[in-house]
Amino acid sequence: MFLPFMMGHHFGVPFHKELQKKIIRAALSRITDATESGDIYLFPMTWAQARREGKELESERGS
Repeated sequence: MFLPFMMGHHFGVPFHKELQKKIIRAALSRITDATESGDIYLFPMTWAQARREGKELESERGS
């Protein structure tokens, strides 16, 4: 899957392409995997963890 732009905070922290892909794939999988209306899926990463990884990426990029 090629994403020509960064999805930003809606799909994880900016520039964290791998996390953004995981979030989008998890969201799309709910179409077939949800067992009932209103089914809630808890993504296996907290926002704090994602933000820490994002800050590491920013450091590596020199941003």
